[in-house]
Amino acid sequence: MTTIETAVPSVTRRLAVRSGVRLALRLVIRIASAAAMVIAAASLTFLAQLLMPGDRATALMNVQTGQQKRWTAAELAPVNKEFGFDRPLPVQYLHYLGGLFRGDLGTSYTQHRPVTQVIGGQLAPTLILTLGALVTAWVLAVAITVLTVKRTRAVSALGSTWEALTASLPNYWVGVVLLVVFAVKLPLFPVIGGSNAWGTVLPLATLAIPLAGFLGQVTRDELEKVLDQPFVTTARTRGMSDTAVRLRHALRHAVLPAITLSGWALGALVSGAIITENIFARPGIGQVLVTAVNTRDVPTVSGIVLVVAVAYVVANLLVDVAYALVDPRLRGRS
Repeated sequence: MTTIETAVPSVTRRLAVRSGVRLALRLVIRIASAAAMVIAAASLTFLAQLLMPGDRATALMNVQTGQQKRWTAAELAPVNKEFGFDRPLPVQYLHYLGGLFRGDLGTSYTQHRPVTQVIGGQLAPTLILTLGALVTAWVLAVAITVLTVKRTRAVSALGSTWEALTASLPNYWVGVVLLVVFAVKLPLFPVIGGSNAWGTVLPLATLAIPLAGFLGQVTRDELEKVLDQPFVTTARTRGMSDTAVRLRHALRHAVLPAITLSGWALGALVSGAIITENIFARPGIGQVLVTAVNTRDVPTVSGIVLVVAVAYVVANLLVDVAYALVDPRLRGRS
C-alpha cells in the first residue's frame, strides 16, 4: 500500500474528529446560551411579581376572603410566612431560582396547589393545538408555493397576494372571523371548541393561516432562486416533470430558511394558542391564564409566562442543532 493510500484515511479521520469536536462545542455553547436566556426570563418574571401594585400578602388575603380592606400585620403574618414574603428579597430570588431547577414553579395563591400541577393538567391540549397548527401551516405553505411559483403571472400574483395578506393578519382577528362565519352564520363547527377533532378545526386554522402566509413568503423567495439553478435545468432535460423537479429537487433547498424560523414559529404558536383558546373557549393554559389574571394569582401567571419563554428557547435550540446536523457547512462555525 502506498503512502498516499494510507494517508488519505488518516486525514479523513482527523477531519471527522475535528468536525465532531466543533459540533459538540457548538452544541455546548447553544445549550449554555439557552440556559442563560431561561434564567433571564425567570429573573424578569420574579421582578414582575415585585412590581405588581400593592402588597402581595394583602392582595392574596383579598382574593381568599373576597374582602377589600386594610389587614393588620398580625393578620398578614401567617400569609407572609407561608409564602416566604417575610424573607429578604435576595433569599426569595435564590429560592425561586432553586425551585425552577427542581421543577418547582411555586404554589398557586387561589388553588393552593403546585403551579406545575395547575399548568400541567391543561398543557396537553395546548401542545396538541400548537403542533397541529405548525404541521398544517407547513402543508399550506408548501402546497401554495409549489403550485404558484413561476407559473403564469396571474397565478404567481395570486399566490403572492395570499401570502402577504395572511401573513399580516393577527390571530385574534382570524379567530373571530372564522367563529362568526363558520360557527355562527354557517353552523358547520361548534361555537365552543372542545378537545375533539371537529372542535379543533377552527382554532387550528386560526393559528395556521397567518403562519402559513409567513412561511410561504420565505419559501417563495428561495424557490424562485432555486428554480433558476443549473441542476434544475439538468433534471428537466432528463425528462422529469415540472412537479417532480419542484418536489424532489428544488423544494428541499428552498425550505431551509423556513426551517430555521420554525423555532420562532413554534414559540409564537404557543403564545398565540393562549389567545385562541379563549376565543373558542377551548381547554388549555389560555383559560388558566385568564382565571389567574382575574384572581391575581401571580405564581400561576408567572409560571405560564415562563413556560412560553422556555418554549421559545427550547424550540430555537432544537432547530439550530438540527440545522447544524443537516448542513455540514455550519459545523465549523462558532
